Amino acid sequence: MRTSVRLFVSLLVAIVVVAYLFAYFEVRAEKRRLKEDLEKRTEIVAESLVETVEDRVARESPKELQKSITRLGDRLAGLAVFDAKGTLEAVSPQVASRLKDVPAAVGQATQADAGRGEFINLDGAPFYVYVLPLHHDNQVEGALAVFHDVGSIQAQSALLWRRTFLRLMVQIVLILLVAFLIVRWSLMRPIARTAQWLRALRTGKAVETVPEFSQEDLFKPLAQEVTHIVKSLEAARAAAVEEARLRAAAEAVWTPERLRVHVHSRLRDNPLFVVSNREPYMHVRKGKFIETIVPASGLVTSLEPVLRACDGTWVAHGGGDADRETVDAHDRLRVPPEDPHYTLRRVWLSKDEEQGYYFGFANEGLWPLCHIAHTRPTFRASDWALYKQVNQKFAATVLEEMEGSEQPAVLAQDYHFALVPRLIKEQRPDARVAIFWHIPWPNPQAFGICPWQRDLVDGLLGADLIGFHIQAHCNHFLETVDQALESRIDWERSAVTRRGHLTLVRPFPISVAVPETGPDSAAAPKSVYLERAALFKSLGVQATFMGVGVDRVDYTKGILERFQGVERFLEKNPSYQTQFTLVQIGAPSRTHIKRYHDLMAEVESEAERINWRFQTASWKPIVFLNRHHTHSEIEQYYRAADVCLVTSLHDGMNLVAKEFIASRDDEHGALILSRFTGAGRELRDAVIVNPYDIEQLADAVRFALEMDPEERQARMRRMRRVVKDHNVYRWAANLITELSEIRIEKREQLQPR
Repeated sequence: MRTSVRLFVSLLVAIVVVAYLFAYFEVRAEKRRLKEDLEKRTEIVAESLVETVEDRVARESPKELQKSITRLGDRLAGLAVFDAKGTLEAVSPQVASRLKDVPAAVGQATQADAGRGEFINLDGAPFYVYVLPLHHDNQVEGALAVFHDVGSIQAQSALLWRRTFLRLMVQIVLILLVAFLIVRWSLMRPIARTAQWLRALRTGKAVETVPEFSQEDLFKPLAQEVTHIVKSLEAARAAAVEEARLRAAAEAVWTPERLRVHVHSRLRDNPLFVVSNREPYMHVRKGKFIETIVPASGLVTSLEPVLRACDGTWVAHGGGDADRETVDAHDRLRVPPEDPHYTLRRVWLSKDEEQGYYFGFANEGLWPLCHIAHTRPTFRASDWALYKQVNQKFAATVLEEMEGSEQPAVLAQDYHFALVPRLIKEQRPDARVAIFWHIPWPNPQAFGICPWQRDLVDGLLGADLIGFHIQAHCNHFLETVDQALESRIDWERSAVTRRGHLTLVRPFPISVAVPETGPDSAAAPKSVYLERAALFKSLGVQATFMGVGVDRVDYTKGILERFQGVERFLEKNPSYQTQFTLVQIGAPSRTHIKRYHDLMAEVESEAERINWRFQTASWKPIVFLNRHHTHSEIEQYYRAADVCLVTSLHDGMNLVAKEFIASRDDEHGALILSRFTGAGRELRDAVIVNPYDIEQLADAVRFALEMDPEERQARMRRMRRVVKDHNVYRWAANLITELSEIRIEKREQLQPR
């Protein structure tokens, strides 16, 4: 009896102590979580208000400022504004009577020029205050303090204590009852009942009968159940490992949020500067109003999350007719307009500069030079002079923006800025400089046509990192360097050392963003058929099968060859006449250049010729839409088409192919893809063709239309997996990762030019 009482009391004390400790740590963890959540919410509120308050502090009188703070803080626990010396300038009524002393976080925030937070007591009531410095002309002029009532946390903690205590009391009573029965009964029954109870816990079934065991089997039930528990734990551990694997696989899909976190962890506090010819936001005048336009560009999609993550600066040509009206005195503005996260710095070009640098050297010289499309490049000394002048202007702008920043990162875009890397690196050796060349790089014999190839290649080698779409373009560039300049090439590392500076050359295949969700698969085919019929009706055509082509009207895109392939397809397969129509969306491009102006006339003439040959009263084989279309307009055709034709004669990547795949969440449709595109290296399940081979192109159209539906779906599913796993956010992440790992060189390591 004494042993039973001692055992009972010991068990009671042990259970109470364990229960108390469990409750204590559970409540403490919950309280910590609530505090962290409150800190994050307060920080978000403060960041959303700081620009508004900075503006009001700069232009409002103290009385007006007090009214503004009262109005802004009417839904908050408290809001206060202090000057740089910590003197209270305005405070919301909620904390006015409680705020006796200046919170220590105010002085810390203004001195460190960074946000600071602390938990304080205001007149006996617990509050959390988060302070952000206020700036004027890049100087700290004061601080904004946002208060949040902590009383709710204490109330929730007390409620959690009560709930936990009651739950534990019930558990203690039940456990003690079981323990009491175990103590009173014989040793055999407690062991058996324990085994039964453990079995019930394992299987989730109630215990109804207790089996009887012989004396020699005293520990057999317990041993068996312990064995089962071990097996269950092993199974649970295996399930956890599998879940972790699946979660890791899911995380392989890059998203804007994951990219934001990745960029922030890689760049930390180092500023990022992007240089491109095209700006991410353009302002144009529509009557009496100014409209903000986002140019249709994969570049904007890929780089904006990066700049949002690090509050970077995007330097670009201001080409909108209302761009000058929307910038400040330093030609800057914060974007996006609805939720500013980074700075757009615009560079102004004269008509002569734009004509010579952009339309001249870049697009009449470098563009045809790099694309093997049998169009002779045109090189003029005057265009080259303006190209150098504009590159110097952009480099000077970037250097101006970089003043005062330590170890900045620069990411230049495309063939417009081949000289910028060297110009920046010579002035700022501490900067990490990268350039991504979005078009192909030809073999060294072809590039050697350019009279200024040495200057161009030397300018590019000023970068720490040069990116191309595919390895073949990297190899061509290294071969060009080998023939054009004195340098040391590490072929294994794909790197060049020139004048003591190391440049890495890497492939980064660019891609598109894939929507997270799509329509229900069962409903998708029906909706596609209806959408296709509606589109044909809007075009004034009656047909069954739709092909789609989406391109700028450019001689590298193989539009004429595509039309001829469709013509030959209809010749060889008369049954498809009146049944198949190709919708060619052709956006006018660079019409200032004679070759492009003439090409538009050729495309229109070829479409008219083929239509005249085959068309009927209600059908024609080619519908040519020669205007700019929005992405949403184009996506309708992507989703409705039976086949998408990408027949580029030479292309660095070609995002149309990937956009088509990304749009087909119904996993239907076929892709005919030129083998002369970078995308052809990744999308192996497309129908790969030589666009110069008109017979092969015609046969490919028939093969795509008559492909077994299961094979078509399997091909599309595999291509969607490729595009989703290697989307545009992963491209940006890989580029930033490679750039961030570059070792910073000292100024004396770089030899002057």
